[in-house]
Amino acid sequence: MKNLILLHGALGHSDIFKPYLEALSTYFIIHTPLFSGHGNVELSKNGITIEKYTEELAEFIEKENLDDVYIFGHSMGGYVALCYALENPEKVNSIITLGTKFDWTEEQALKESKILNPDVIAEKVPKYAEQLEHQHGPQWKQLLPAMAEMMVSLGKNPPLKSEVLATVEIPVQIMVGDKDNMVSLEESIEVYKNLPNAKLAVLPDTKHPMEKVRPNLLSDLMKDFWNLT
Repeated sequence: MKNLILLHGALGHSDIFKPYLEALSTYFIIHTPLFSGHGNVELSKNGITIEKYTEELAEFIEKENLDDVYIFGHSMGGYVALCYALENPEKVNSIITLGTKFDWTEEQALKESKILNPDVIAEKVPKYAEQLEHQHGPQWKQLLPAMAEMMVSLGKNPPLKSEVLATVEIPVQIMVGDKDNMVSLEESIEVYKNLPNAKLAVLPDTKHPMEKVRPNLLSDLMKDFWNLT
């Protein structure tokens, strides 16, 4: 059977893919790795970078001895998937990204990173703080500032610039929700235009969080792109 890797986003968890596992397991052997600092995986002492997460994906694929992999990446997971494909095109069959932010600038990354203050979140959004603690344990308070630093480094030097994307020849489907307040339609269209072998899908009435996406809608789009019958 074909291998499908489902990659969660920043501060996300592989648990978000549970509604999809049964339907997709008809077609794929499914892998749901966790990035370091997420779930029960220890946060690296050297912090977090997109390069580190790309390395972690490469190590996972090598350890599991996977070839011709299909990848779905939500948010940051989609960014990591494309970074991996740039370095290892022979290993990847195709990629779907959903709600992946591509338009990183230093100013905007600094603004986003300021939101990731664990004390402020615990005080002002206690339910979200509870969710983070449930998913990642007590290390969630270290994960947030580490993620903020990653955003700033992304803003300073985003690896997926338009001239780089133009070299990705594998099939890619860029997807974004029409009500995503973190990722614009404009940046998604721009990336779709820069990729030589891409499709674009806009999900109606869909916000950024994976748990807000309707499983039937997303499953149908996956089946369509990957010709699953």
